[in-house]
Amino acid sequence: MEFVIDELRLAWAQPATRRGTLGTALLFAGSLTPAYLPQNSPWWEPLRALGWDTWEARAVGTALVVAGVGLLVHSWFALRPSYPVKLKYWAVGVFWALPLLFAPPVFSHDAYGYAAEGWLLHNDMNPYDFAVSTLPGPFADQVAWLWRYDTAMYPPLSLRIFHLAVLAGGLNPYYATLMLRIPALAGVGLLAYFLPRLAKHSGADVRRTCWFATVNPVLLIDFIGGMHNDALMVGLIVFALWLAAALPDRFGGSKWRSAAAFLVPAVVVGVAAAVKQPAFLAALAVALIGHGVASLRWRDVWPGLCRIVGALAVSAATFAAITEASGLGYGWVKAASVPGKVVTLAPVSLIGNGLRAGLAYLGQAEAGEIALQATQAVGLLVFAVFVVHCGLTVGRTQPVTFLSRSYLAFAFTGPAMHPWYLTWGGLLLPLSNPGPRTERAAIIFTAALTAYGAGNLAWRNEALPLGFAALGLVGGLLWRHLSENRSTAARQPGIE
Repeated sequence: MEFVIDELRLAWAQPATRRGTLGTALLFAGSLTPAYLPQNSPWWEPLRALGWDTWEARAVGTALVVAGVGLLVHSWFALRPSYPVKLKYWAVGVFWALPLLFAPPVFSHDAYGYAAEGWLLHNDMNPYDFAVSTLPGPFADQVAWLWRYDTAMYPPLSLRIFHLAVLAGGLNPYYATLMLRIPALAGVGLLAYFLPRLAKHSGADVRRTCWFATVNPVLLIDFIGGMHNDALMVGLIVFALWLAAALPDRFGGSKWRSAAAFLVPAVVVGVAAAVKQPAFLAALAVALIGHGVASLRWRDVWPGLCRIVGALAVSAATFAAITEASGLGYGWVKAASVPGKVVTLAPVSLIGNGLRAGLAYLGQAEAGEIALQATQAVGLLVFAVFVVHCGLTVGRTQPVTFLSRSYLAFAFTGPAMHPWYLTWGGLLLPLSNPGPRTERAAIIFTAALTAYGAGNLAWRNEALPLGFAALGLVGGLLWRHLSENRSTAARQPGIE
């Protein structure tokens, strides 16, 4: 306990830690605006009493978010791995997360939808059969209009967690939503604890991994602020990867080592998939960690193939057992296409919806829908080809690198791409010992995604010029960081 307190004191003594905490506090204050705040939120009563239900108040709130994002990104850059004080990044993350613990969902309405689906379960209605609009009231009123008429796309464990949040929140729609921060924090805790250990085991730069993955602004804003169930999924995946790497050293007999090295982690992958389905891809990685396929000759491929099939089978069996225990079934399959109905940053989404809009303008609305579906199908085909190619070239010897690249490929080729989708593979990226160019690209994307979040809020608050201000502010900070990093590398040969 004394060690923890000492690390927290050391972290708080750093000006960048305090600036970042102020940044997330400003994010909290700025989130109390109409952009993502439902009309039935309990925050509206005090805001209206103070006369803050005006365009001017929205502009001020947006300005606070822009300033908060700027401070957070600036502080993250300031604490980069070359920072002279060897503080623990988890301690910095604790302070940066504190203001967000009490904030409504940040930059997203999704958590309100989670709570509404939990409310359906509380009323003995299966979210796979009934949309949240079926049960009008304060829970449904929180959900964005776009999603009120769709059935659930999430697997059964997520839905049961949503129901528990409703119970923990005393059947209050807003408090139930805030309770969903608990599983999100559990996922972030798994990331903060096991990622450094996994990095050390794999020979990656531990300090760089902790900096990029545990105090990443996107992680803080979308996992803790937004309460997305991706947080728990990614945390469980990292836990499974660490088990696959560490268990062989903890069992005495070779038979136990061989079995536990992928069967136990495969169970964890199945649990993660019951939170969100993309976790299944991690079964390939846990099967091959420490048991790489030396060549494509059959005698080398066969053992690896058996392990992969075994890991997939165990993961699928775990998923099926959870589904059976939940009593909810597999109705999420019916809603698999729901994420693609909205325009997002995904290239497939932009191209497909652009074609649909163009054809609709020409009076060919039906052809436009076909074009959108065809574009999504091509995107999934490209992803499948990439996974096979990456698996045969990289995955057989570097399974974690394969997993990181595959998740990033899915984000870019899938029907929808939200900022938090990039965390699936992005947070694993440091484990692959990326080169300077890849690392710079990851940092640029992180900064761009935070600016995008602030800009989207500005657009929703009818204060778009402030969104451009966020882009300029973060862009300037990014240019400064990259310039300082190059300068440091030039002064210290061997540092990239």
